[in-house]
Amino acid sequence: MSHNITPPPMPHYGPPQPLLPQPPSAKSRTVIVAVAAAVVAAVVSAAVTAGVAGGTSAKVAPTVTVTETAGDDTGDAAADDVADPTDEATDDSTSGDSSGDAYALTDSVTYENDVAVTLSGIRRLVSSEYASPENTNYVQFTIKIKNGGTETLDTTGLTVNCSYGEDGRSSESIFDSEHDLDGGPDTKLLAGRSINVTWGCELPKKQKIIQIEVSPDMDSESAIFTGNVK
Repeated sequence: MSHNITPPPMPHYGPPQPLLPQPPSAKSRTVIVAVAAAVVAAVVSAAVTAGVAGGTSAKVAPTVTVTETAGDDTGDAAADDVADPTDEATDDSTSGDSSGDAYALTDSVTYENDVAVTLSGIRRLVSSEYASPENTNYVQFTIKIKNGGTETLDTTGLTVNCSYGEDGRSSESIFDSEHDLDGGPDTKLLAGRSINVTWGCELPKKQKIIQIEVSPDMDSESAIFTGNVK
């Protein structure tokens, strides 16, 4: 009786077969997506932070850059209303030094933001008995502010400071309702508009030199006008 004997399989001596990559499980894919989302969020957060930091830079105050001689044109209808034939004008022969940071009383000063300041209607008066201070010799003038820029100007921040004489004595502001001296404006100035403000500064009768410093708003440097008043 014969028996068929199956020989044992021959051992395989070739190079090992590479393992095929297995697709990631659902859990692995979830981890990968979560990590990628975290990276993107971090980048976006950094960009937003940088943008906010860049937007908080301090606003640079405008500085006086140009002067234009006003000449005979006052450019101010309000000044014509307060003037009369007996008004005393400024002495053109000694109207002040417009060099450096000082400008003549007849100059128009324009800032970098296209806001222009001009003085006109300069004359001597004596304050009334109900003024503050009363019965005081002073010089009255009109300040014209023209907003030639594109943004609204807060003229409620208008400041005016005066001094007189060779030694620069402090000149007190005059408040006299009889001569429309009620202080500065209480409104804002839209782009393309202008405003006229009547102001008065103490000027003793024997004094001629007056220095008038005008800042149209809180962010502007002062424009310094100086000259002689007859």
